[in-house]
Amino acid sequence: MSTAQPAATIGSIIDVAINSAFDETRLAAYLTGRIVDFSGPMRVQQFEGGQSNPTFLLSTPDHRYVLRRKPAGVLLKSAHAVDREYRITMALHEAGLPVAEPLLLCEDEDVIGSIFYVMRYVPGRSFWDPRMPSLDRAERAAIYDSANETLARLHLVDFASLGLGDYGKPGNYFARQISRWSRQYDASRTRNIPEMDRLIDWLPSAIPVTEERTTIIHGDYSFHNLLVHPTEPRVSAVIDWELSTLGDPLGDLTYHMMEWFRPEGVDVRGTLRGADLATLGIPTAEDYSRRYCERTGLRGDPTHPFYRAFNLFRVAAILQGIAGRARDGVQTASNAGDIVTRIEPLAKAAWQAAQEAGAV
Repeated sequence: MSTAQPAATIGSIIDVAINSAFDETRLAAYLTGRIVDFSGPMRVQQFEGGQSNPTFLLSTPDHRYVLRRKPAGVLLKSAHAVDREYRITMALHEAGLPVAEPLLLCEDEDVIGSIFYVMRYVPGRSFWDPRMPSLDRAERAAIYDSANETLARLHLVDFASLGLGDYGKPGNYFARQISRWSRQYDASRTRNIPEMDRLIDWLPSAIPVTEERTTIIHGDYSFHNLLVHPTEPRVSAVIDWELSTLGDPLGDLTYHMMEWFRPEGVDVRGTLRGADLATLGIPTAEDYSRRYCERTGLRGDPTHPFYRAFNLFRVAAILQGIAGRARDGVQTASNAGDIVTRIEPLAKAAWQAAQEAGAV
């Protein structure tokens, strides 16, 4: 497992990988006339680092766009649902939430080999390292507060009024998530990890009792999926809605709060664990969750060790999906091999958190 320090930001643009290439001329012809301001010639590049849905930058003389597509090959059921991404971002954009403007959904797989959608390009900074070493104290404080306020706004959206009442199943969010990721872990299993099997057995009966509440859930709300304005300390757009659904807002909040609790070395995003938060201008986990609860009225204890166990298990299961795709020859990232080595340490850290919550 790599112990290198996390990169400060992500979003590097590279030439299109051979296993992600498609007929660019055919795509340009398809977009002409369907996107009002689209006019070639078009240059296609790929965003580096995406592990699930390959993402591309489309540049023309006058505009830039982003294309997200399903990867080719055999896919797990419910995975890579770019049509759901398009639907949720369309609704949220119309409601005034900070998301990239979706422009077109193409379900004709003959165009580039899989379904895809195109959105407006939003310039911004996306941070791997939650310590944000390139920024000063005041900027960090403002960005963390903006991320908190953005998540609260999302969870206060009246999803039914946006036509999203059928976007997910209400109730039993954590039980459904545990079931989903347990199944997907088993479907992509490449070797046995005892801690994952223990977690699969323990998690369903350990869910804390809290008030029932259903909101839109992003599913991967973390700084690497927030575009911060190029020059101002505020969130310009929330990206990568593949895992979005309806569910318990504690799911989003506690996943996001893994920035504070994530063990060192198990995730390329780094951690705030052990950091001098006061010097950095970053709130404590308790202060951050308190501010969120003030904004939303949510009740519960987001720092309960169950949530750490669940979220580390969930990330391990997601990475196992990448391992399964690599095994099957469907690899969407050059660093998939390094990612695979992180699964067992994540599982061990998750089981340790479970033991703190009472697992034996």
